[in-house]
Amino acid sequence: MDYDTEILIVGGGLIGSAMAIALSSIGFDITVVDRQSNQLKKADIFDGRAYALSHASVRMLKALGLWDSVKKNTQPILDIKVSDGRVGEGASDWFLHFDHQELEEGPMGHLIEDRYIREAFKASISRSKQIKYIYGAEVVSKTVDETGVNLNLLDGHVLRSRLLIGCDGRNSKIAKWSDISHFGWDYNQTALVCALSHEKPHLGVAHQFFTPSGPLAILPLPDNKSSIVWTETKDQANLINTLDDKAYLAAISPVIGDFLGRISLVGDRFSYPLGLSIADKFVINRTVLVGDSAHGIHPLAGQGLNLGLKDIAALTEVLALAKRRGENFASKDVLERYQKWRRFDTSAMALATDSINKLFSNDNSILRSIRDIGLGGVNSTPQLRRSFMRHAAGLSGDLPKLLQGQVI
Repeated sequence: MDYDTEILIVGGGLIGSAMAIALSSIGFDITVVDRQSNQLKKADIFDGRAYALSHASVRMLKALGLWDSVKKNTQPILDIKVSDGRVGEGASDWFLHFDHQELEEGPMGHLIEDRYIREAFKASISRSKQIKYIYGAEVVSKTVDETGVNLNLLDGHVLRSRLLIGCDGRNSKIAKWSDISHFGWDYNQTALVCALSHEKPHLGVAHQFFTPSGPLAILPLPDNKSSIVWTETKDQANLINTLDDKAYLAAISPVIGDFLGRISLVGDRFSYPLGLSIADKFVINRTVLVGDSAHGIHPLAGQGLNLGLKDIAALTEVLALAKRRGENFASKDVLERYQKWRRFDTSAMALATDSINKLFSNDNSILRSIRDIGLGGVNSTPQLRRSFMRHAAGLSGDLPKLLQGQVI
């Protein structure tokens, strides 16, 4: 049977690109199909988008030979401060403080602008002889038989491979065409995302401040900038989005407070509706879902990209071991090893973020007392606090080798 490639990946964003790089590192021939004309084009200026990479994710980038090209443009997360309160009243006296000096491994993570990590992935893909990248290709359907998968493109071309990986986001067409359904719910919240430059240094501290309308994350970036993820109710967010930049700053200033001094917008503003979405299965008939195609959670823990990278690390290890054993790497038995590895972890993270959001996104006085005592209790218990820190850094659980920094 003739194949155009061993593995097809639909979706050319960060997850699709990282998936291709990881699989090519263990000898697979990969084709990435991207509907964007040039998804990985480098922006000359900061557009406001940034990501938090956990310590484990940084290990993975090192193992794949990507870290050296981005390290100089990252900001280590030295401390994390979690607090609860109302806008204009400041934080509660009960809080949770994670200090990186309590971790033997070092910083809990790093912040990086979108443009730098995309450029690093693009450069790695361009150097690889095992990755073919097809831009501007619209997939219209897929078919599966006993020996492979066919992708039918809008221009009439048909691509055939042994395995298909869907990295095409929350509204995944690959999931839809595979009859994979998702369960979840809408949070009636919108994440307002931007970047700010500020007068006072952030000192490498990330802040998670819970307000009745939703969490506010202030994440440190290089050059005295911070990435902001401001959660508001949908109606309020719609009003805020209509404001010009000056009025937008006036709206966000009392939410942030004055601890960073004068602030100004850097780059564009973005907004994303928030909800929970988990696929009822991650694998079916030579098809695998990875990243947001498989799961979408609340961004309050900053784990969206990290969860996707963990999917990639697990799937890469499963396929590598199967290939070395001479197994059919696209078989049901092999793919279900990936599903078994990742499904519990993603469900647990989804449940945790959902519960935290519901507990904190309200102004109930009884719940406020419970959660403030809880934050203070964890903070005053060193062993429990360090356990939470290791989880935030991605260092707990059954980690794939790439997340341990090992080459597969």
